[in-house]
Amino acid sequence: MEFKQCIVVRTDLKMGRGKTCAQVAHASLGAAEVAMRRAEEWYREWKRAGEKKVVLRGESLRQLQEVYARASAMGLPCFIVRDAGLTQLPPGTVTAVAVGPAPAEQVDRITGELRLL
Repeated sequence: MEFKQCIVVRTDLKMGRGKTCAQVAHASLGAAEVAMRRAEEWYREWKRAGEKKVVLRGESLRQLQEVYARASAMGLPCFIVRDAGLTQLPPGTVTAVAVGPAPAEQVDRITGELRLL
């Protein structure tokens, strides 16, 4: 079975490259920590197989909230990033969401329609 993690980043915020990279890292690590606690076997298999990650375009706050809600409803490890507001964005701005590590087919049910960043 293949395992992966998808990170969806809001493109409507027009974040700089460095800011975008930081938000992707926050989302990835946050969801991995959730998986370590709630889906330990999935986490171990994902690590063993090379920690596959895919970064995708999110067009709006609403879209990220929908991704998070669907992942949560399916019981998948997920994490939503709210920016601290120290640089480019107001505090609490939702910037990214990560789904997985989890079985790829389950992650694809939620993120399969989204385009690569």
